[in-house]
Amino acid sequence: MTEVTEVTGVNGRPGEGRFEVTVGGRTAELITVTEGGRMLLVHTEVPDELAGHGVGGRLVRAALDRAVAQGLTLVPLCPFARHWLEEHPELAGSADIDWSPMG
Repeated sequence: MTEVTEVTGVNGRPGEGRFEVTVGGRTAELITVTEGGRMLLVHTEVPDELAGHGVGGRLVRAALDRAVAQGLTLVPLCPFARHWLEEHPELAGSADIDWSPMG
């Protein structure tokens, strides 16, 4: 099992529609689609070895920060991203979020 002592730097790859973090050779990612002033949070994938260390949350936070900076509406289609945003209203409140079930 990979020991996770610190999660640093989220790499935003807007041209590829994703954010990623690599720890101990394992990569976690959040797949996004940006179109028409909206950033859809489609799927978060975190390897089992990295689960429970805040990696998924770091990915969602990076997407949230980018959406705010670029004036985009977030559409959390991914259940993990939606739950994270619901659990962090103090952060989610800074963004325009479309909470409708299908965006």
